[in-house]
Amino acid sequence: MLSSQEGRLIFAFDAEQLWIEPWGHNALRVRATKTCSMPREDWALSSPPESKSEITINEESATLANGEIKAVITKRGKLSVLNAKGKILLEEFARHRRDVTDPKCSALEVEAREFRPIIGGDYHLTARFESLDPKEKIYGMGQYQQPFLDIKGCQLELAHRNSQASVPFAVSSRGYGFLWNNPSIGNAVFGKNVMSFEALSTKALDYWVVARDTPAQIVEAYAEATGKVPMMPEYGLGFWQCKLRYQTQEELLKVAREYKRRELPIDLIVIDFFHWPLQGEWKFDKTYWPDPDAMIKELQDMNIELMVSIWPTVDKRSENYDEMLEKGYLIRTERGVRVAMTFQGLTVHFDPTNPASREYVWNKAKENYYSKGIKIFWLDEAEPEYRVYDFENYRYHLGPNVAIGNIYPVEYARTFFEGMAKEGQKNIVNLVRCAWAGSQKYGALVWSGDIASSWSSLRNQLAAGLNMGMSGLPWWTIDIGGFHGGDPKDLRFRELFVRWFQWGSFCPVMRLHGDREPRQPQLGNTGGAACRSGADNEVWSYGPEVYEICKKYMHIREDLRAYTRELMKEAHEKGSPVMRTLFYEFPDDEKCWDVEEEYMYGDRYLCCPVLEEGKTSMSVYLPKVEGGWRWKAFWGEEVWDGGETVSVDCPLKRMPVFVRGCF
Repeated sequence: MLSSQEGRLIFAFDAEQLWIEPWGHNALRVRATKTCSMPREDWALSSPPESKSEITINEESATLANGEIKAVITKRGKLSVLNAKGKILLEEFARHRRDVTDPKCSALEVEAREFRPIIGGDYHLTARFESLDPKEKIYGMGQYQQPFLDIKGCQLELAHRNSQASVPFAVSSRGYGFLWNNPSIGNAVFGKNVMSFEALSTKALDYWVVARDTPAQIVEAYAEATGKVPMMPEYGLGFWQCKLRYQTQEELLKVAREYKRRELPIDLIVIDFFHWPLQGEWKFDKTYWPDPDAMIKELQDMNIELMVSIWPTVDKRSENYDEMLEKGYLIRTERGVRVAMTFQGLTVHFDPTNPASREYVWNKAKENYYSKGIKIFWLDEAEPEYRVYDFENYRYHLGPNVAIGNIYPVEYARTFFEGMAKEGQKNIVNLVRCAWAGSQKYGALVWSGDIASSWSSLRNQLAAGLNMGMSGLPWWTIDIGGFHGGDPKDLRFRELFVRWFQWGSFCPVMRLHGDREPRQPQLGNTGGAACRSGADNEVWSYGPEVYEICKKYMHIREDLRAYTRELMKEAHEKGSPVMRTLFYEFPDDEKCWDVEEEYMYGDRYLCCPVLEEGKTSMSVYLPKVEGGWRWKAFWGEEVWDGGETVSVDCPLKRMPVFVRGCF
């Protein structure tokens, strides 16, 4: 029942095999299956570096120790994970009578590793763990539209939706990080009584766990195991202008020229969706974009990078549909008509889990965009978004969506990353509307999707961005002002917009976007013209008072360029988030673990976004600092020692920011 082979500890009973093996320093990978052999996929995990582990087997149990982590499994198959001090970090939740000497022996007959057979198929898997401390705090797991930074007590769907990115890596205040290394659709529960992970269809249990003393060490270990972002290129450090949507070439150039005329700092401008004739025709519509080469040349002369939107959807009327269908490059449906989206046409998505499909789509983009000098892409609809999220109704090259569907945004980002790398490009970044574990290594800059333009939505994005950083995705951004709605002439919306813009200047990437009201008139009757544009969304669109505030913060962002570049280097080399929770920087300050509405921009700037309408003052906790360091107001000369809560003013023109340094 207990044995060792090739450096791994193996438990076997009846049809089940369980493997425990070292996977990087101070980390373990645990796998189990009831199929005839252990599946070979590594999913999010990279090949581990060499590590020395020690396996001990006796009559009652076996252990595998790897640096600061140790797994113990009983002869009856119950697994616990401990740190070097002997503290139990994870303990399987089992309630049965297989071992009557276990203090938790029970007649409930609940398995820790429950493989429930799907008749004629794989298994419905549930993995259960004890909730060892009701005061435990858990962070990460990706991006969910809710205001909670600490997700202890939450139930999370392990599935992607527009504005929801499931990245199943969690960081615990108890000193461990946990990756649910399974791309199946499912659920995670961080309950007060039990923690569980569920896969609706899978062949194997697969998770990775690391033991370290601080959140920073945990996140850095995860980056070593799953990959790190490239170095952010220079045009990722400043201001990006975007809206839904510039309808013509001349409209876009007019905006770019106006930014330059006003001498406003701008690094990039975006051409949004439906600049193509039909979905699945990855090229400019010559009716509205008659000379892309001249447009790109003029933008380059202004030192403005151009990004174009890519959708994975293929319209049945498009020039590429028949060929892609014939070659098996499209996702399939298990029942009903082969349609996954109905927005501006009957469409189905290309299948990036198929290497040939990835190559096909990249070659189209290369021919029509990249060869013209476009070096950054907006990979929209990356979940992928479905008209109805019937996850069990879609099938990919790699298998059923319900079994492997969460891998889609990784493979979508990979499509363009590998194509661009093959062309010799370095420092690749693409804007992607979703992510899973490992997306970061393919240059994924994730944004939070089609969110509401509201105060509650603004609050949700702060939690989303901080948890994405804790999930190993240091590149993250938002639609400044929100996406849905908002009239630039509405005074109440202008206040929300200002607060969002101020916060956006201290996000990893500063990007203005939104579908503003009222809609512009339709231009033309062909191609994507029916997808009308929203109202103007440039910094001068909100009146002179807002414009002056935006201009000030754009210049602040520009002044931070050298500092932001250093943060991006740290993200590239170590996996460190750019936006950091207070406890990430100050893990020994207990109060920092309770602060959810402040954060650090790197290690120097403490940022306090204004998240409520009409707010003109706020209380701020300044963490304890040592070694002669103190806190100074960004906007003045006042200085504090730290370890105290202070009251500060936040008039409309100012978001409270504090600088850590020697003053």
